[in-house]
Order: sequence, then C-alpha cells, then structure tokens
Amino acid sequence: MADAAVDSVTPVPVAIVGAGPAGLMLAHLLGRAGIETIALDTRTRHEIENTQRAGILEADVARDLVETGVSDRILADGYEHEGVELRFGGQAHRIDFQDLVGESVWLYPQTDVFIDLANARQRDGGTVLFGIKDTEVLDITTGNPRVRYTAADGTRHEIRARYVVGADGSRSMCRGLVPEDRRVRYGKEYPFAWFGILTEAPMSAPELIYAHSEHGFALISQRTETVQRMYFQCDPEENVDAWPDDRIWETLQARVAGPDGFRLKEGPVFEKSVLKFRSFVQEPMRWGSMVLAGDAAHTVPPTGARGLNLALHDVKVLAKVLVRALGSEGENALDDYQPQALQRVWRAQNFSYWMTQMLHTAPGGSDYDLRRQLGELDNVVGTRAGRTYLAEQYTGWPIRPNA
Repeated sequence: MADAAVDSVTPVPVAIVGAGPAGLMLAHLLGRAGIETIALDTRTRHEIENTQRAGILEADVARDLVETGVSDRILADGYEHEGVELRFGGQAHRIDFQDLVGESVWLYPQTDVFIDLANARQRDGGTVLFGIKDTEVLDITTGNPRVRYTAADGTRHEIRARYVVGADGSRSMCRGLVPEDRRVRYGKEYPFAWFGILTEAPMSAPELIYAHSEHGFALISQRTETVQRMYFQCDPEENVDAWPDDRIWETLQARVAGPDGFRLKEGPVFEKSVLKFRSFVQEPMRWGSMVLAGDAAHTVPPTGARGLNLALHDVKVLAKVLVRALGSEGENALDDYQPQALQRVWRAQNFSYWMTQMLHTAPGGSDYDLRRQLGELDNVVGTRAGRTYLAEQYTGWPIRPNA
C-alpha cells in the first residue's frame, strides 16, 4: 500500500496521528504559535464524544484550557474539588488540598475536554480529519516523514510533514514503529479491574470518595447533579450481565459502610462496564522525526487520576520543543522532550501504583496484608506531612511562580 498512488499530497510542518484530547491540544498550542498542523483519527468525532473516560483535571490543566483560549466552559459546567476523602475502617478522612497546597482539582469529564478542543480547532480553522482508515506512517528516520491514509470517500491521501507526532492512544500503531531492538517497554499487570457504572441519582458526596474495605476498593465519583459515576474492584474477567442493579448497590454500599451510617444515594444504572488497567511506559519517546505523546507512550492505572493529565502535560512540553525545532534550533531541540516528559511520567507512575496498591485488596491477600494497608492509610491521613504528600501528587505538582 505504501507505494500505491495517492489522490493528493499536502505539506504541513506537523502531522498528528490521533485526534483525541492530547492530539487536539497539541494542534491548538501549535496553532497559537503560528504552526500549521493536520490531526487525523480513525474514530469519528461522534465515537470519541461518546466514549466515557476519566473526569478529574489537575490545577494546571484546568488553567491551561481557559488561559490558552480553548474554552472557559469548565468554569461554568465543571465542579471545583478542594479535596478528596479517604474512607477506611468505616471512617471518613478528608484531604484538604486548599489547606495543604493551595490548589484544587476539577471534575470535568474527558468527553467535555474533547468537545471543547474539537470546537476550538473548528473555530480556529484547524484541520482535523475524523473517520479515516488505513493509516501509514513512513520515512520517520528521515527529515521528510509521510503519513498516508484513506478518507471516508475511499480516496487515498498523503501528508508530507517535517515531524510526526504519535498521539494515537493505548493501542498505538506509532509506538510499534520504534524498532524492537531499540525500544524498552516497562509494565505491570494488575490482578483486578474496576466495575464502572453510570447511574441516575443525586450526588452522594460533594467530592470523590476513595474507599478501602475488606471487601475490596470502591470509588464514588460524580458527573452532574443527577448523573453519577461509581466503580468497585472486581475480577478482570467479570461479566457485566451477571450484575443486576440490586447486586451492584449491595456491593457498593458494603464497601463504604461504617459506624457513621454513610450510605450512597441509589438510582437506576444505565451503563455498566469493566475497566482493565495496567502500568506501561515505552522508551524512547522519540525515534527520528517521530515523537510519542500520551497513552501512545505510557498508561497508568486510573486510581490516581493521572492519565489524561499526563497526556496533556506531554503535549504542553512538546509544543514548546516543536516550536524551537521548527525555528532556528532545528532537530536538536527535540532532545529536550523526553527528559522533561519522562520526569513527570515516572512520578505519575509511582503515584498511581502507590494509590492502587494502598487501596485495593489483592486476590489471595492475607490478614497481614489488610492490616498493613490500614497502617499505611493511617500514616497518610494521620500527619500533615502524609496528607500534604497526597495533595501534592493528586493536584499534579502545579508549576508555581518561584517554585
């Protein structure tokens, strides 16, 4: 297919494979710097908009969406969370982010982040191609990489770029282009998954609740005043059809139960899914004229709410590097991307793993394991230093003046 004739050839400084939030945010930032891009995705816009994902944004990410002119909708439709609750031993322990680090996080679904970015690209005249197929990335070890694809009408097209960015998600085609003998993949599989639901119900709490119990983990999250998102730990091979509403609510209520009498507000469940997860990093994040960003290069368990935030941090760093590379510094500027990105990637890997192992009940775990976890949780909530550590990690190590 690579040698087949094409119907059109389009030159552009940067081609972005993947038009999810990471790819579109990169296109937006480069567009603000006067650099033209083409972003393309095999999914349709409708498909991306209707894929439910994480909903917590770090302080800096929320600011960037507003301050770079994507949209200020987060201020009207999002919910500022000034802390989270760790619930264990049947007791509630609030981690007050504002008191500890002077920052908040925002409850704002990833689907809305995508919609804001897609609308901004359309508003600003950016080129985004959804619903394409047969994507090929060619000649990445040269200074003239190419991207070929088939449009919805069956015509074949080629983009000739100076740099290609692989932002094509956790099943990335681009990361496989780094030769096997030159790449290193780090990873960890987890013996549990999350059973996620969307329910029509009022909010059970104003902020997220991370619940540890002898029965397993649960996360109580929110979406709107009338729709809530909740999860509980389950087997990775769990069948959603085996879970009627009453069984779901019985399980969730047992995992948050305590002497304070706290109970979740119940309602009809209209979506059920099993979310498998793992820890993963591929190095290098650059090969020739191609760089990787977001889930194409790394994934984390959802426990620490790092995934989307980490991807958007990647492209924030990458946008600055690409502006330099396309300016007077040339390709050598790309050498700065990986070290800057990986520093936060591995910090996020550590935090996500730490939260995951602290809160989940491992299959086959002993009474000792359970008691040790309770001791660890008590260490976190029982001292200001422990609470501050969690607050700094969760709010995303915001970049503050003079810090």
